[in-house]
Amino acid sequence: MRLGFEEKVFPHIACAKAALPHLGSGGSITFVSAVSGQAAMPGTAGIGAANAAIAAIVPILARELAPTRGNGVSPGVVDTLWWDFLSVEQRTAAFAGFAAQTPVGRVGRAEDIADAIAFLVGNTFLSGHLLICDGGARLAN
Repeated sequence: MRLGFEEKVFPHIACAKAALPHLGSGGSITFVSAVSGQAAMPGTAGIGAANAAIAAIVPILARELAPTRGNGVSPGVVDTLWWDFLSVEQRTAAFAGFAAQTPVGRVGRAEDIADAIAFLVGNTFLSGHLLICDGGARLAN
């Protein structure tokens, strides 16, 4: 669990602290969590707790840093290099299984998450929101 916080939570906070002096009055900070922070998936307690911590920080920072806006994106399964620990065959099978559980019928792409972040950054009337970007997978459980 400590590693999850050291690799995910603390860097988000450090990056936000470093960015604050450089943000203008309409500035925005967007954190990236993951759906493991909102789910009860066996085997993910450490990373789930780290992602839940990031999700919890979002509305608090939105209030503390106002008028700087704070938001977050919580991706589901996304086809990125993170999955390179699996062989091509294993990844293909895993993605097929995940895709079958989502209403959109596929796993996410990096572009899907980038679009969600761009939406939160671009909409100057949103602050304190965690946008779950999981293809609707949470609806299947």
